[in-house]
Amino acid sequence: MSDTIRCGWVPLNKPTYVKYHDEEWGVPVLDDQKMFEFLVLESFQAGLSWEIVLNKRDNFSKAFANFDFNQVALFGEDKVQELLQDKGIVRNQLKIRAAINNAQRYLEIIEEYGSFCKYFWGFSDGKPLVNKFKILDDIPASTELSNTIAKELKMRGFKFMGTTVVYAHMQAVGMVNDHLAECFRYSEV
Repeated sequence: MSDTIRCGWVPLNKPTYVKYHDEEWGVPVLDDQKMFEFLVLESFQAGLSWEIVLNKRDNFSKAFANFDFNQVALFGEDKVQELLQDKGIVRNQLKIRAAINNAQRYLEIIEEYGSFCKYFWGFSDGKPLVNKFKILDDIPASTELSNTIAKELKMRGFKFMGTTVVYAHMQAVGMVNDHLAECFRYSEV
């Protein structure tokens, strides 16, 4: 695998990163629970490195009921206080409360659209947007579409879902293919 060309942001000496890049990043997500997982992780990543969140992913899963949005939406103050003591996750009170709030908003969208994925993918007409970037510096931190989605989510009451977080989410769940053109995953996703 040493001849395998990957995106330049992947530190090859970090197996968790390599596995995430090679198996998940940019693969279209059509499952509401998996989509919620990425929403939670992306919102906790805001202002931090992705590595911090990725390394705590299993702990986040345990702390947030395996990303079952139905359960997370019911978390009360006792659970917030418990999570604030959990050294296995990012213990940011605003982000913890945002995850609970976002689960509640998530359920509202599911009630309206039948599926959060159906709602989210509607912004791209149900198809991945394929870029053909050659270098990392060409990849934007946000786009007009991520601006639009972030504004919509904010209007619906979501927290920690600014345009940069939304664009990172779009990349993670495959709405946009930002694998570099020379990366072996580019044509696979």
